[in-house]
Amino acid sequence: MLKKILKFVGIFLLVLVIAAIAIPYFFKGKIMSIVKTELNKQLVADVDFKDVDISLIRRFPRLAVALEDLSVVNRAPFAGDTLVAIKKIDLALNLMSVIKGEKMDIYNVAITSPRVHAIINKQGLVNWDITKPDTAQATPADTAAAKFALDLQQYSIEDATIRYDDEQGDMGLLIEGLNHQGKGDFTQDLFTLQTNTQAAGVSFRYGLIPYLVRTKTTLDADIQVDNKTSTYTFQKGKATLNNLELAFQGFFKLVDDSTYGMDLTMKAPAIEFKDILSLVPAIFMQDFEKIKTSGTAAFDGYVKGNYSTNQLPAFGVNLAVKDGFFQYPDLPKPVKNIQVKMNINNPDGIPDHTIVDIPAAHAEMDNTPLDIRLLVKTPVSDMYVDGAAKGKLDLSKVSQFVKLDEGTALSGLVDADVTAKGNMSAIEKQAYDKFYAAGSILISNLLYRSKDYPEGVKVNNLSMQFNPRNVTVSQFDGQYLGTNFQANGEVNNMLAYMLKNQPLDGKLNVKADEVNLNKWMGTTETAAAETPADTASAPFAVPANLNFALTAQVDKVHYDKLDMSNLSGNLLLKDETVSMQNIKANALQGNMEVDGSYSTKNSKTNPDINMSYNVQNVDVQQTFNAFNTVQALMPVARFLNGKINSKLALTGKLGQDMMPLLNSLTGDGNLLVLDGALQKFAPIEQLASTLNVTQLKNISVKDIKTYFAFENGRVKVNPFKVNVSNFSMLVGGSHGFDQSLDYTLQMTLPRNVIGKQGDALITSLASKASSKGIPVNISDSIHLNVLLGGNITKPTYKTDLQETATGALDNLKNQATELVKNRVDTVKNALKDSLTAVKDKAVAGLKDQITKQITGQKDTSANKAQPLQNAGKQAEEAVKSTLGNIFKKKGN
Repeated sequence: MLKKILKFVGIFLLVLVIAAIAIPYFFKGKIMSIVKTELNKQLVADVDFKDVDISLIRRFPRLAVALEDLSVVNRAPFAGDTLVAIKKIDLALNLMSVIKGEKMDIYNVAITSPRVHAIINKQGLVNWDITKPDTAQATPADTAAAKFALDLQQYSIEDATIRYDDEQGDMGLLIEGLNHQGKGDFTQDLFTLQTNTQAAGVSFRYGLIPYLVRTKTTLDADIQVDNKTSTYTFQKGKATLNNLELAFQGFFKLVDDSTYGMDLTMKAPAIEFKDILSLVPAIFMQDFEKIKTSGTAAFDGYVKGNYSTNQLPAFGVNLAVKDGFFQYPDLPKPVKNIQVKMNINNPDGIPDHTIVDIPAAHAEMDNTPLDIRLLVKTPVSDMYVDGAAKGKLDLSKVSQFVKLDEGTALSGLVDADVTAKGNMSAIEKQAYDKFYAAGSILISNLLYRSKDYPEGVKVNNLSMQFNPRNVTVSQFDGQYLGTNFQANGEVNNMLAYMLKNQPLDGKLNVKADEVNLNKWMGTTETAAAETPADTASAPFAVPANLNFALTAQVDKVHYDKLDMSNLSGNLLLKDETVSMQNIKANALQGNMEVDGSYSTKNSKTNPDINMSYNVQNVDVQQTFNAFNTVQALMPVARFLNGKINSKLALTGKLGQDMMPLLNSLTGDGNLLVLDGALQKFAPIEQLASTLNVTQLKNISVKDIKTYFAFENGRVKVNPFKVNVSNFSMLVGGSHGFDQSLDYTLQMTLPRNVIGKQGDALITSLASKASSKGIPVNISDSIHLNVLLGGNITKPTYKTDLQETATGALDNLKNQATELVKNRVDTVKNALKDSLTAVKDKAVAGLKDQITKQITGQKDTSANKAQPLQNAGKQAEEAVKSTLGNIFKKKGN
């Protein structure tokens, strides 16, 4: 009997194990289908997830369903922005509800590593409004139709990052390392939700004022949830901001889909100055627990009213510090006599009614006082400012009061005495008599060195004078990354930049002795070696809030493999774009002029470039070695020595390594070889060996000009003529950035320069022509056509007579007609017109002419150009000026 029972139990357990393994697979497809259908049915966004993991064991007796790598990507007007990305959502479902298939009851939700980026753009549109509008008539909700139902008992969020950007209200919130748990019976209309929240860092700014910077935050609260009225009341709540402990109470209510009501108050019941000091990030992160402090403090605040995309609640914050004092135990001197009064108040939620009032802020370092006061009103309509700052600071003594990061050195003197009072509109309207500004900031012998700036930043002298019109920079000189510089100029809207985040407007004249751009851009080998392999690099991002003009003169500039001297020109930083205007320099043994732009407005990872240059009398080899773009556009330059002139215009994008993405480049230009020699060029060397023509192995080139255009990774070259000793070549075609070749060479060769091997080739070609119905005779002058293919290091060529005679013409015609408009010379137009006319009207006559020209025969007929004349007067003139030059014997 016992054996039968054990056998039955064993079979039963085996069935359970098999069922636990098998059941998830039975329902996986069904659940995936339902989830994707429901999401896409309800949302106006691109929703996707990698997989669904189903288990009966993980949350037994519940059915565990996990969505992995879920993403929700916005459509227009936030197209491409990721609203939500979640590593894993783990749900515990009622197994029987899944089996029945009517609706699935959810008991538990665990969310792992969610990343949320909520945005309100400048037009007031929100990126989380992704639910489809309900077009059905108002009817009682049919709960039976829902595929999912909440029977929730608990939920959790682990390692979340939440970012909120309100571009319209100029407000930003970033929560990092968020962990949150909640327990409660969500099936009830009225219940208490117990919550616990920790965040590694909370940053909050309003305008340019950072109220919190990576503040460690905790929040424990029991919340009464009223599902009927969507009201959440804090029965007891306790929060900490670094070392500051706050008690809060009140309620939060969902008024409608886009409006939230709230009435919350917060107060620090019993705090010391040390608790307020903990909100200073630099101090909190450096041995905060060991700091000696004294002094009293008070803090309270409130938020009351409705919040929506076009409305803010009323709010207020009050802070007071009296007789504050702090000193690190291992530093010799304290910061003392700290007095602060600050009130931020908005009585009705209208942003323009916000008032920031700091009537007094005072501190003493080594008995040297620093005093600040500030009043800001009507910040939106017409900001009113009444502020002043006065104090002297010996930066070399800062390390005696405050701990600096390891490896940081700081010295120098700062003397500031600045006062400003009036409305910003007075400056904007240039009514300078209605705005008072005076004072100066003087900095001397400043040196700052840290891990990020190991070579240090030095300012010998900086003198700024404040007046109602602007801030005049009368003197600014120093050293950075081996560069000695001097500058002067003016800044026209310093206050608007500091208080309203308007673009900083101004101009500077800068002179420098030498600049190593490799160091400035962080592209040195040392920097690369010190950068961890998994650290993502990014191109230099042009700041959005600059409208600054620079006039620069630099004695020497080094970048990558390029050295320049006597550089001058203008730079304009505006609208996230750097525009280069009339940049001139001596380089590559010649001169160069550059205009163009670099912009990170459309993409921070792949900047847009728009550039044109004009180089004169530069060395070919130095140019080829200095620019990888030239290596792609003109690979033949590797085998060319001498001097060139060139003009080029291009548009495209850069990669994250700040190098051009070759396939994105589009443009055109021209190239004039002043004097040079083509040597060891494999295609020509192979041809020279085949024909046994030694003159082809070392071609002297002079005054050769050609036009080219490029896009989609291919360069198209307009036909150009090369004279070699006592014969000539016409060259045209294209090559790819991948070094592939597609060129046509048409050559006129005297018979006496061709060796026996070449002579055999010509005889073979003539024989092939005869077999195709073109009788030919060999004469003293050979006209040969060569089709080059393959790539620049392993070329191929073809010399079939009929194919090259006809195909070469078509090839050159196509290359000429495909060049960019307005960038070709009269040869292209004449060639295009003549070939079109010849194709339709003189095929037979042209065939006969080609046969006679290749064999060197002279036409003894009375009208030797008759076939071409019959094509019309215009075709005749074009052929004489183009094709005639190609096929005629030397001396004709």
